[in-house]
Amino acid sequence: MNIQEILNWRYTTKEFDSSKKIAPEKEAAIKALLRMSPSSINSQPWHFIIANTEEGKKRLAKGTEGFFSFNEAKVLKASHVVLFCAKTEISDDFLEHVTNIEDKDGRFAKEEFKQQNLGAKKIFTNIHRYDLKDTKHWLEKQVYLNIGNFLLGVATLGIDAVPMEGIDMKALDEEFGLREKGYTAVVMVGLGYRSESDFNANLPKSRLPKEEIFTEI
Repeated sequence: MNIQEILNWRYTTKEFDSSKKIAPEKEAAIKALLRMSPSSINSQPWHFIIANTEEGKKRLAKGTEGFFSFNEAKVLKASHVVLFCAKTEISDDFLEHVTNIEDKDGRFAKEEFKQQNLGAKKIFTNIHRYDLKDTKHWLEKQVYLNIGNFLLGVATLGIDAVPMEGIDMKALDEEFGLREKGYTAVVMVGLGYRSESDFNANLPKSRLPKEEIFTEI
């Protein structure tokens, strides 16, 4: 795997070929990318709604009505669509839940290590709750870490993707009852295979020059 070739191959797909579908055997890898993403204190403050049927995509497309209609075709023509959702709050009970799962998975050799880890989780969470007062923003940051990891990951599978922030978050929250479950919609990512008529497919990539963004010390 040549990472530079993959980085140059992937791009924000503007038009999918609706006749091409992601093979079922790749779905496990897609879910693994979502599940195994890093997050601060291993908080994993996310939930994912994955649409791989026409009916499912139509439900997600409700978030592209009205002002956001420019994204409707990207949802409906995609093979799969993932709605990334973030927790709206993070409770001590949830932190204990995460820690208990870590313990079950064998991450702590002693009970005292588990309690130390849980204490550290609570300390860093309280910094965002009470000192910085940016808990929701912090939780969304973890979801964006996942999205970045996901976009590169699906490219290694030869799958095209388009992240969409231009969506009606409230409409999607209502469609799936997310707020009642303690979540809110953040970003949708369409997955599939580029259409030959996608204008963005053959445009050269453009990035700031190396001299402007790197300082080597």
